[in-house]
Order: sequence, then C-alpha cells, then structure tokens
Amino acid sequence: MRLFPSGHATHPQWPMAAGLVLAQLRAQMALPDYASQPSLGLLYITDHYAPHAQQILEHLSAELPEVSDWAGTTGIGVVANNVEYIDEPALSVLLCELPSDQYRVFSGVAPLAQAENEGPAAPNRFFRAHTALVHADAQTPELPELVAEVAGRTDTGYLFGGLSSARNGALQFAVGGNGAIEGQGAAGGVFHGGLSGVAFGKQVRLISRVTQGCRPIGPAQRITEADGHLILSLDGEPALDRLLDTLQVSLDEPEEAIAAVRATLAGLSSPGPEGEGGARRMRHLGDDTRVRHIVGLDPNRRGVAIADEVEAGMQVSWCRRNAQAARADLMRICAEIREELEPEEQSLAVAQAVAAGEAGAAPHLARRIAGAVYVSCVGRGGAHFGGPHAELQIVRHALGDVPLTGFFAGGEIARHHLYGYTGVLTVFVVDERGR
Repeated sequence: MRLFPSGHATHPQWPMAAGLVLAQLRAQMALPDYASQPSLGLLYITDHYAPHAQQILEHLSAELPEVSDWAGTTGIGVVANNVEYIDEPALSVLLCELPSDQYRVFSGVAPLAQAENEGPAAPNRFFRAHTALVHADAQTPELPELVAEVAGRTDTGYLFGGLSSARNGALQFAVGGNGAIEGQGAAGGVFHGGLSGVAFGKQVRLISRVTQGCRPIGPAQRITEADGHLILSLDGEPALDRLLDTLQVSLDEPEEAIAAVRATLAGLSSPGPEGEGGARRMRHLGDDTRVRHIVGLDPNRRGVAIADEVEAGMQVSWCRRNAQAARADLMRICAEIREELEPEEQSLAVAQAVAAGEAGAAPHLARRIAGAVYVSCVGRGGAHFGGPHAELQIVRHALGDVPLTGFFAGGEIARHHLYGYTGVLTVFVVDERGR
C-alpha cells in the first residue's frame, strides 16, 4: 500500500476548485511513494456546492478514469491535512489504492448484504465486510436501528463515519464499478436520504478512535428507572433532584436553573465492569459515551427528558462542552494511534519519520499511514479549538503530514452508535513490510 493522493481547494466556482484539486492529485500520483492507480475516491463537498454535486462527480470521474468507485457526502465544512473549510465553497478528495476484492461501495438501492446469506449470483458473494465507512442522512427514519443493522453486517461490528450536514440539500455520493452500483439504475451516484458508504475487507487494516468534546461535571450516575426518553431515577433517587444537586441550582430560582440546564448535556454509556462507574468518569468521558441534549424537565414525575431512549442499567454523566478537554482528548487519541503504529524496534527511517517536527513532517511511508479520514461534529470546528484550523493542526502535529480528508457532520458514527460533539479519526495502515 502506497500513500493515498489527496487534494483540497476552495473557490466560488466549483470548476476552478475541482481544477486545483485535480492538479494536486495528478502531481502526487506521479511521485514514486504515492498510489498511481487508485480505484476508490472519497469525495466531500461543502453544501455550497450541493446544487452542482452531480456535475462535480461526473467531472472528477471523467478526469480520473482509473477511479472506478466513489463515496462521500456533504458537510457544513470539509477538512484536509492541517486545514478546515467551514461555511465556504470547498471540496476535499482522497484517492485510495486498495485491492479490488477488499472493498465494496454500498447504498440504499444496493445495500451491503450479509455474507452468509448471499447466494451464488449475489454481487458480494466473494466479499466479507470487516468494517465500514458510513454516511447517513439525519432525517432517515429509525436511523439508530439502521446504523446498528449495517454494523451487524460486518464481521467486527465497527463502523466509522457521520451524518451529512447541510443547510439545504444534504446528499451522498455512492458509485461502484464502472460508473454505477449494480441495482442503482439511473440514480447517477448522488443520493438523498438513507445510508451509503464503503465496506472494507479484513486485509484493509484500519485504526479508529473516538475523541470526546465534553467534560463531566460530576460522577457518573446509574439509571435505576426510565420511561422512553425520560430518566426517572438515578441511583434510586429522583433524577431531577440529582441533576439539580449536580448543577447546584434550585427550581426556586427558575431563571438560574433553566440557564444551567440549557448549558448541560447528558453523556450516556453502558455500565462499566464491577467497581467502576462514577469514579472513572469524573475526569473525562469514556469512548463509549454518547452525548445527548436535555430536552425537558418533568417536575411532577421528577424526571429529566433527553434526546435518546434510555433504560435502567445505563449510566449518565452530566457534562458540558469544554475546549480544553476537547484538545486534550484529541491529542490523546492521536498519541494512541501513533503508539499502536510504532513497532517495538524502530528502523532508522521510522525513527526519523516519527521524530520529525512540523517543519519536516512530510508524508512518509515509514509512518505507516497511507491516508486518514476525520469526521468531526459541526459544533467542534473553528473557535471551539481556539481558532481557524486549530483542530486539524492538532492532528497534523501528532501524526505528521499524512494524506487526510473528511467533513464536519451533524452527528458522528463509531462502532454501532450515533455520537454528538465528538471526532472520529480513522487511519489506513501500511503494514511493516510496506504493503
């Protein structure tokens, strides 16, 4: 496996931006360390370009005939290495060189099939999905169940990706084979609604991590009674009373209490091993925590309503968005990825590549990252990290100048869950033999 060519640009006119991106891609494809015959393209555009999505896809497909498969979506912003484009016309592209039998593009009209249920004539009969990159429309009915269903069609149950974000016209790209997925008819590769993405086989090695953007303001509490979206009791006590105690406010002063509740989020997680729980979540949220909004209070039943279904046995951590915690957690997951990639005994090339600072952090196969996809919440970009591009600069500082693409999502997908206020960083790994 060689480095994946990548390109990004912004311009009021999409043909100009596409031309700049194509120039970058072609220049890299001519270099010996980069893939010269990539077959899979990941395409992310800001919603400014949404009306021209079909034209953009057709133009890139015509200019890059070696790329037979495309996947991607729209975002309020898109990202590339060291840069983010938020609320401006832009596109970001990553071209992946992968074995043709190790990935499949899927969509609502050409869904990912269960390998064990495929017949001899099924298009995926020789392919087993190990993991999958998923793009989804937030307006899709029963979306959490659909995400879990797609996860169940992979061997690992691990998904990564996010929900399309746009002021109007959220859409997805999904093209497989010679210009069309079998079964998609005249859809043309641009879809509205549902789910789409790319499933990867076992030989495509990926490392993926979730980074949280919130900090707990108290210990985790166990849900002991619930009704749909309503938490009724925590650790055997009325949920509303526990929330007010944590926030140190009272309904006797309603304006102060309402302001405090509006600034608070609920972090849901499954119960930890025996003996864990509140203590381990005092300082940071676990990777499995899904942050949800508080949508109402029920003074009569002393309950707290949140934007997700809850059940007894779950844990909830009351939390708030925190820029310092978000920066620290992003650096943590980058460090974890680096540690997993670094062999116990480093060659000189690996040591030099890993030690290179920002000034010398050119793409290098010794880093064992062929490319990366980063999906971040629309609520995290820009000023939340201290300034423009700050979030992506943290990633570059930690991983080096690796080829990267992605977008700012209306919700993030990791494992079989939907997240909020998180980032999902996934890297394509080159094995120690350079493959």
